[in-house]
Amino acid sequence: MANDRSSRKKTSAFEKRDVKENIQYYLMMCIPLILIFIFSYLPLFGIVIAFQDYVSGKPFFGEGVTWVGLKWFKQFVSSYYFPRILRNTLVLNLLNLVMGFWVPIFFALVVNEIRASKFKKFTQTVSYLPYFLSAVIVAGMVMNFVSSDGIITRMLQAIGFEAKSLNADASAFPWIYTLTSIWKSFGWASIIYLSTITAIDPGLYEAASVDGAGRLKKIWHVTLPAMLPLIMIQLILSIGGMLASNTEMLLLMMNGSTMKVADVIGTYVYRESLMGGKFSYGTASGLLLSIMGFTLTCIANRISRKATDFSIW
Repeated sequence: MANDRSSRKKTSAFEKRDVKENIQYYLMMCIPLILIFIFSYLPLFGIVIAFQDYVSGKPFFGEGVTWVGLKWFKQFVSSYYFPRILRNTLVLNLLNLVMGFWVPIFFALVVNEIRASKFKKFTQTVSYLPYFLSAVIVAGMVMNFVSSDGIITRMLQAIGFEAKSLNADASAFPWIYTLTSIWKSFGWASIIYLSTITAIDPGLYEAASVDGAGRLKKIWHVTLPAMLPLIMIQLILSIGGMLASNTEMLLLMMNGSTMKVADVIGTYVYRESLMGGKFSYGTASGLLLSIMGFTLTCIANRISRKATDFSIW
């Protein structure tokens, strides 16, 4: 008993000293935590309207509130457009996952091998810039590039392809959207991989050099194994977010000619809820989408834990 009390006192004294020594860091954490609570947790209260026939301006509870149960969920799933928007959402996200997931990893490995520091910084800066451009600017640039007289269309014409407006070509839209999304985000996404690479013990590379390993073998046997936990976590999160497309970019890039392949769950919910005033319908759709995404995350997490022994939880 005496030993337990003594250990508890030592732990308490250590915690108090830790708080005093790092009080400025704890205070810095308060602001983002408060913002997260206000903008991420308090709005969850509005989920109740998914089970109501809600009209803008009315209270969430009290007299005049009509509870409809799962009416909006059933209406969303049985909608005429549901098969199309679900198919488009899965196709676009699978395409982005297959083509884009490995790009930041490969780019981080390449940048890490650059020995000229100035060129390395220049390469990183150029790759980060598209991320900070507004989606409106990026979408406008790309749509102009693939128009009938755009620079990309002219380049394709110069090498023998048929000159046509790709921004109105439904078969080309998934590729245009995917490549645009990859170009805009791969540089910024590579930062987390680069930070992991820089944290690898240099002694491991020295030991590999002593064993006669070249650059490729060092990457395969040292760098990639150290990155594997992060890669698996990012893959799990990417699979979990497969139903959440980049709605803003899609709204800016799609038109009447490409709507049949560009209309996804996010754009459909935007039209029906915000533009159409069906707030309960939109909330129910978004809640169902979140549940499906969480389910995918759990499945991917379980598979990753069994296959590689790495998981989020």
